[in-house]
Amino acid sequence: MVTPLLDNVDRINAVDKSGMLNFCVNSPKHYREAAEIAAKITVNYPKPDNIIVAGMGGSAIGGDLLKDWAKNKLTIPIEVNREYHLPAYAGKKTLALITSYSGDTEETLSAFLDALKRKCMIYCVSSGGALLKYAEKHKVPYLQVPGGMPPRAALPYMLVPLLVYMEKAGLVKGVSEELNEALTLLEKISKDNSPAKPAKENFAKTLALNIGETVPVVYGFGTYRSVAQRFKQQFNENSKIPAKWEFFPELNHNEIMGWENSGDSGKCFSIIFIRDKDEPVEIKSRIETTKQIMTKMGLRMFEVSTQGKSALAKMLSTIVVGDFTSIYLAVQHGVDPTPVKTINHLKETLKENGVKEKIISELEKI
Repeated sequence: MVTPLLDNVDRINAVDKSGMLNFCVNSPKHYREAAEIAAKITVNYPKPDNIIVAGMGGSAIGGDLLKDWAKNKLTIPIEVNREYHLPAYAGKKTLALITSYSGDTEETLSAFLDALKRKCMIYCVSSGGALLKYAEKHKVPYLQVPGGMPPRAALPYMLVPLLVYMEKAGLVKGVSEELNEALTLLEKISKDNSPAKPAKENFAKTLALNIGETVPVVYGFGTYRSVAQRFKQQFNENSKIPAKWEFFPELNHNEIMGWENSGDSGKCFSIIFIRDKDEPVEIKSRIETTKQIMTKMGLRMFEVSTQGKSALAKMLSTIVVGDFTSIYLAVQHGVDPTPVKTINHLKETLKENGVKEKIISELEKI
């Protein structure tokens, strides 16, 4: 099953021309730097009634991860907003965390404008662009992170500041301790899945080889709901293939039926279960029963086990494994994982509608 390609570092580098794998290998460094930068955050707002994280794509997933991590810690509601406008309840007692790695995301700038109009408590995280320009103009506090990375590779800089902000605002506890464990664990994960490690000793390479030409379907649960979502997004952007994600227990009430009459088409998919040795008994039984049903249907299935003790360490270590896997899958298909030509084409085409210019014009006026 093992092909020479994924065990040949020179050939890997020849396909991965823009060096996306380097971001995985250096993930411990980036998370550590993100923590150092986030230490500069100061919080001057009172306790909010609710929290909205506004962003898109690689910037928004940090909000999803924050929400899942804080699910059993945060006593006020938090929502991730992937829209041009904030929900109707947003107002003076709303903390609006505006996240755009580039600072020029059209939808996020519109949400920022909306937050200003509604007089929300606003904090921005970005590498620059129009978002930081108008944050300065309107005296909105912000954190500037390093630029020059593909947004999906900048997850450390878009997630860690959100976690640190929550802790500094007195809304959650334990961020520092969990992040320290994650940093140590990521050193091991990045080495174990590095290009130099042969496939027989490299989980991410093996998983990519097993997925092959199939469509990956990632199943998470609880804290790993957004981790499964991140896997799916990385397969889309890095591997340039269709992928989907679902989560337990919801998928047992609909998704499971989709495989019942799939026939030969089911062979086109690979089901990836995110597992945790500490998963609740009710979830464990659902996963095991689901696997038994799928085995009878002839579906191919794989598991990715979390590592670490704390929730954050488990989440981040699993995400990095998924990142590696998506890149190795791209290399296996002979595809440079970094360029996102279709997204760039779409953005260029959308410029013709003039929406972003209208948003900028309003930001200038208010």
